Amino acid sequence: MTDTAAMSAGSQSLDLAMIGNCSFAALIDKMARIVWCCLPRFDGDPVFHALLGTRGEPGDGAFAIELPGTVRSEQEYLENTAVVVTRLFDEAGNGIEISDFAPRFQTKGRMFRPNAIVRRVRPIAGHPRVRVRCRPRFGYGTRDPEMTFGSNHMRFVGNGMALRLTTNASITYVRDETAFLLDAPVSFYLGPDESLTHHPEAICREFEDETVHHWRAWTRRLGLPLEYQEAVIRAAITLKLCTFEETGAIVAAVTTSIPEAANTQRNWDYRYCWLRDAFFVVRALNSLSEMETMENYLRYINNIASMTNGSHVQPLWGIALEKTLVETTVDLPGYRDMGPVRVGNQAYEHFQHDVYGNIVLGASQAFFDKRLLHQPGIDDFERLEVIGERAFAMHDQPDAGLWELRTRARIHTSSSLMCWAACDRLAKIALQFGLTERAARWRARADEIHATILARGWNDKVGAFVESFEGHDLDASLLLIAEVGFLPPKDPRFVATVERIGESLRRGNHLFRYHAADDFGAPENAFNICTFWYIDALARIGRKEEAREIYETMLSCRNHVGLLSEDTSPATGEMWGNFPQTYSMVGIINGAVRLSRRWEDLV
Repeated sequence: MTDTAAMSAGSQSLDLAMIGNCSFAALIDKMARIVWCCLPRFDGDPVFHALLGTRGEPGDGAFAIELPGTVRSEQEYLENTAVVVTRLFDEAGNGIEISDFAPRFQTKGRMFRPNAIVRRVRPIAGHPRVRVRCRPRFGYGTRDPEMTFGSNHMRFVGNGMALRLTTNASITYVRDETAFLLDAPVSFYLGPDESLTHHPEAICREFEDETVHHWRAWTRRLGLPLEYQEAVIRAAITLKLCTFEETGAIVAAVTTSIPEAANTQRNWDYRYCWLRDAFFVVRALNSLSEMETMENYLRYINNIASMTNGSHVQPLWGIALEKTLVETTVDLPGYRDMGPVRVGNQAYEHFQHDVYGNIVLGASQAFFDKRLLHQPGIDDFERLEVIGERAFAMHDQPDAGLWELRTRARIHTSSSLMCWAACDRLAKIALQFGLTERAARWRARADEIHATILARGWNDKVGAFVESFEGHDLDASLLLIAEVGFLPPKDPRFVATVERIGESLRRGNHLFRYHAADDFGAPENAFNICTFWYIDALARIGRKEEAREIYETMLSCRNHVGLLSEDTSPATGEMWGNFPQTYSMVGIINGAVRLSRRWEDLV
């Protein structure tokens, strides 16, 4: 993709590419600046934080490789990989190419995924001069690092962290940010404070070859739909990059505090594991025959089930099972100067009863899938039964709902729906083990919740299921009724609900979550996953061509490398909200799987 717009000093849009290795991630703008990177893991200190501004000098909180006088840039992913390639050109026709990645590959019988960024730079046209500015900051931008230098490296020390930049470029030029003639390739390895065992250029080249091979081999194993393959591959790699492989957790996004709409204060920290979002990620990757993520996630939710032991389960957790995620603010200007910048998320205190269904749904396929290396047994089922007991107890109790309302509790239909799903799946798993009495018990509970939802979640005057029992407002989450199997897609009640939601919440080819004002007023932008749920529902009820039109609109809203954030402005198509949003990338996969022609139609 080419960009000839003005090359400003700050990142003013979400035209960003992501690199990572299932330990951490970094975001790179079209000018090849790393503007966001938290270390030593997704929820760590953003040592590069220019995406959210800086209180220091211009250029602080970023890692830039500059071609002075740049007038044009191109950026893309190396096909079927998580390697980003950026090309910069100046007025005289000089050009450079920067390849960025986080190493990830098998070695010595294990996955090698260091907290390290590799940047390889080479001349591709003319006689370019480059300037390197590596300016990490610590403590959310409040602390300058202490810097020391060696013959081939720089060290950045502070806030309990030490980073080492090793390179075959002149350390003096890099330290002084002096422009120099790039007459041969140079490489930069930014990682832990450890010496490299070989020449930087040689080791970075080897790591790139191995990382490219890893991602292409991983992609080759995906079971893809016939159509929209490039979009699906990019979404799948992005979802994989949002997994914290060490524990099995899956982050909702890699950023904090990108507002849902301009100047709304709807700025949240999404660098944690929402059990709801994680279920949808697992389900989407399962649909592509990528099972490893589910296996890893099962370890994570088994820990949560054993920790909670039948008591309340909070809707989100830290990626290493942290329970307390106290929400505070830090002194950064914010995205486009739209603060506040939040750390932590108050939703960990919420009661959101759909979480019990999300846990069971996230694990249920494992009990039927013979491909898994570690087949779950009766003890795993019994652990889930404890979650199911809680689901049954909470199915008709008020909660904050999946939209995490902070000042209002209701009996949300969508929460009850997921409690039903928990009991329904437990009945099916029990039958798989031949436990007929327990299966009958869970089926009776599922039937009881089913009858309750039909009686209290349906509103005759509205002619649809509504967002809360005895309520009257519409809610996009009710589009999941067919997806989780509560009603057949052609059931008149589901069809009517889809139609009423479209009439009320659709704006052009985008869908809002709800229309009623919440804690921050009426929503201003569409929520991407809701649009994808609507696409799925339309296809299920037979309006497939309309669904395809909306789906292709959503594909056109992706950025230049195929990524989506949480929200989209229906008026402008501009992306808002945290980035890249796993929910949105899930929608790309689900939509393609639902809408694509079959392989046998072509071959």
